[in-house]
Amino acid sequence: MSNTIKYLFLLLLKPMAIWAQDPIFTQFYNIPEALNPAFTASANTWNAGIAHRRQWPNDNRRIDTQYAFVSNLATDELGLGLTAQNHSEVFTGYNYFKLNGAASYRVDVSYDWHIRFGIEAGYGRKDFGFGGLLLEDQINIGTGAIDGPTVDPGAMRNNKIGFFDLNAGILADNESSWFGVSLRHLNRPDISFTENGNVPLNMFLSVHGGYFWDLGGLPSFFLPEGSTLILMGNYMRQSEYNRFDLGTVMDYGRFSIGVFSAVNLERKTNNGHLLTSVNPVATVNFGEFKFGYSYDINTSGIGRTGGIHELTLIWQSSRECSKCDNYKVRLKRNGEAGYSKG
Repeated sequence: MSNTIKYLFLLLLKPMAIWAQDPIFTQFYNIPEALNPAFTASANTWNAGIAHRRQWPNDNRRIDTQYAFVSNLATDELGLGLTAQNHSEVFTGYNYFKLNGAASYRVDVSYDWHIRFGIEAGYGRKDFGFGGLLLEDQINIGTGAIDGPTVDPGAMRNNKIGFFDLNAGILADNESSWFGVSLRHLNRPDISFTENGNVPLNMFLSVHGGYFWDLGGLPSFFLPEGSTLILMGNYMRQSEYNRFDLGTVMDYGRFSIGVFSAVNLERKTNNGHLLTSVNPVATVNFGEFKFGYSYDINTSGIGRTGGIHELTLIWQSSRECSKCDNYKVRLKRNGEAGYSKG
């Protein structure tokens, strides 16, 4: 095996390779269950959603991520849910799938404030097509033909690994604000593809929050009745990778528009970019359904990648909820915040 091929092969196995990082979503406010298990059943009624994220669609650099969830209340305080995620990369042939069960428990600490505790656990699987690698000893020097499988012992490794994964989070909220913290991969599962390897999956930290303004007091000719403004932020860190999303969304009833910025707060090099992307978002409501779209505009000079497209489709039942206080108020506010508070 040539030195170049050896280098590339070893690079694919590095613990800090890009596929060791968890996928993220620009529209985290529409699918907060992907951020923190404490959001499970926070809508206080049946709700479900799907998301599709396509990153860098140009050429063979495409990265696709799909996410789905469903949740509902089991009791007044206990919520149960199910989440699934699939992440794939065209260039490397890498695939990451996980299926988790989630639960949350709400504690009322005062008339206005509530704390939710969440836990999520399940099965994760990472696949990599090592069989697709072409090594030097497979090539006939005389004819240039491929003469069969390699005998290099370094290529004899697992293509798939499965592991148990554990996540947890906490969320505090009232009628106008929320703040949460979550940690993924608390058990640091081993994701090494080698038989005797030891590559613990780095924990993923998310710190997120938001503040809600009711703009009903403004003149009706300026904004439709029921218009709202939400300011939201989400800081994420996994090993050396970090990102801070900050933005605002204006809700005009059936329609909403907003913009987020993705910031690299802890630049590792002097020429690193502080602002890495500007991300406009839009949402349209159709009864119990909500459709969202966002586009990440790259500002880091990484090249012509085609940007990042993200689609979300959320369903929330409007059925009367006997278990929920002030249900109609929460249902209206959940139209944009992605979950209902209190």
